[in-house]
Amino acid sequence: MRILAVSDEESKALYDYYRPGKLSDFDLIIACGDLSVEYLEFLVTMADCPLVYIHGNHDDVHKRMPTGCICAEDKVVEVGGLRILGLGGSYKYRDGKYMYTEKQMESRIRRRWFSIKRRGGIDVLMTHAPARHLNDLETIPHRGFECFNRVLEKYRPKLFVHGHVHRSYNHRIPQICTRGETTVVNAFDHCVIELNADT
Repeated sequence: MRILAVSDEESKALYDYYRPGKLSDFDLIIACGDLSVEYLEFLVTMADCPLVYIHGNHDDVHKRMPTGCICAEDKVVEVGGLRILGLGGSYKYRDGKYMYTEKQMESRIRRRWFSIKRRGGIDVLMTHAPARHLNDLETIPHRGFECFNRVLEKYRPKLFVHGHVHRSYNHRIPQICTRGETTVVNAFDHCVIELNADT
């Protein structure tokens, strides 16, 4: 399966310099937040494959949801044979619709327990913020959630895809790394993921 992961910044390579057929080889698009409705609608139209999205910490400005896209916020959705858990938002550093304390994010995960169990686990953990000490920063606005680490340990998904921490903040932040059995992807701008059956 060929997956396009996007987050935080509209990719000039995909949008401004788009050419016909550029997005036709993807089986799934994962959008990890802080992207315009128009951009998501463009991607899902030109790629002609499912686009699953969650909210970023700045998405409270949106007046409508993107047409033709699948919202995975606070649920497990099954797309292309993958069980995807979506948890948008960032660590709370001010009042905002999609900002959470560690305790609040932990509570969101607990409420998904039955959905995860009923499906026999998850294949993809899709978040806006990273996990604590895994591609995050020490500043409060870009701190990761410790509870995401527990999800990775308990369910061992194939993929953990997040955004929020722009790679321009620190050139040492990897775009792709691993944690145990999980491939971790920072979707800032865009990243192409080749997911094999044994990945």
